[in-house]
Amino acid sequence: MSATPPPDQRSPGHGATSERDLAARLLAAAGRIRANLGAWRPGTLTEADPATGERWEAGQVLAHVAEMLPYWVRQAETVANGNDGVPFGRVKTDPDRVEAIERDRRDDLLVLLGRMDQGVAGVLALLDRLDAAALARTGTHQTLGRMTVAEIVEEFLVRHLEEHADQLAHPRAGAPGA
Repeated sequence: MSATPPPDQRSPGHGATSERDLAARLLAAAGRIRANLGAWRPGTLTEADPATGERWEAGQVLAHVAEMLPYWVRQAETVANGNDGVPFGRVKTDPDRVEAIERDRRDDLLVLLGRMDQGVAGVLALLDRLDAAALARTGTHQTLGRMTVAEIVEEFLVRHLEEHADQLAHPRAGAPGA
């Protein structure tokens, strides 16, 4: 997964993507995840995360995707409905995030894909609910600083799912924990 530049280093127009484009990208990423799972066999791992060196099995990726979509929808709603600068989000080491991945990683992949689909539907419903004023509201992430709801949706929902679709596109042989 790629690192996200701090808000002051993001490209001009970041967050300016239309809701229609975000929805199309989200659906395309979910489709790629489904399409790429056929290449995964027991013992297959992702490429190493550049920041952590961590390698995941497909079940870990899908368990994370299944939990992260509803989590970030709730966070975007918190900011959209909150006061300016309301705190939001988490970091990779968040205990609830780690526990959900570990707990669900051995669930049937079809069950996890179904939960991913529910999460995607939640994101699409969120995009339908948010108006321009809600998308422009800002919250404060503990490491990335101030972000608009539009930036939260693009970064933590759409781009994040795209990163996991990319991750599943490149299976590598190896034993878990390698």
